[in-house]
Amino acid sequence: TVLVPLLVGLDPSTALFTAGIGTLLFHLVTKGKVPIFLGSSFAFIAPIIKATELYGLAGTLSGMVGVAMVYFVMSALVKWQGIRLIERLFPPVVIGPVIILIGLSLAGTGVNMAKGLLKLIPIFCGIIVGYIAALIFYDVDMSGVRNAAWLGFPQFVFPQFSWEPILFMMPVAIAPVIEHIGDVYVVNTVTGKDYVKDPGLHRTLLGDGLAC
Repeated sequence: TVLVPLLVGLDPSTALFTAGIGTLLFHLVTKGKVPIFLGSSFAFIAPIIKATELYGLAGTLSGMVGVAMVYFVMSALVKWQGIRLIERLFPPVVIGPVIILIGLSLAGTGVNMAKGLLKLIPIFCGIIVGYIAALIFYDVDMSGVRNAAWLGFPQFVFPQFSWEPILFMMPVAIAPVIEHIGDVYVVNTVTGKDYVKDPGLHRTLLGDGLAC
């Protein structure tokens, strides 16, 4: 949830805030039955970066309306035709490779960031040990900590609605929809329940769409 906004140039605190709101909306729609937290999807990294180059951040955010529309349409189709429609459109042979591809496309980023983290660990340890030693043996000025605000507001950017970014982002929603279906089946396996039937895949898709 924090890594994705960092990679695409968004404010992580805004991502955390909106993820919380989106999760609450999801649980409202699914009647609190599905144990899922809605975080940032890695499938959107490349499209958001490209859309921001073409339309700016405000335009890209309006493009998420198109993503939500795709989720709404899929939810309506599943409610109308049932899960058989999803099984025909996105069988396991399609869902599996898409999720694997998302993971593989991010492998290089993960490896590079892990190497960077290992290099930083000794620095972090030195900071912690030095700070503790300073607190014990010296007078440390804590005025900055005492005066810091307990609460801060996310840096919101309002969408600038335009059809171009909406049409650009709509096809991108197919991969997250497949990712969503795979996630629901995984949660089914972990919990031993069938959330595809109760509360229904149409509700989980609708909740995810509202979160967008």
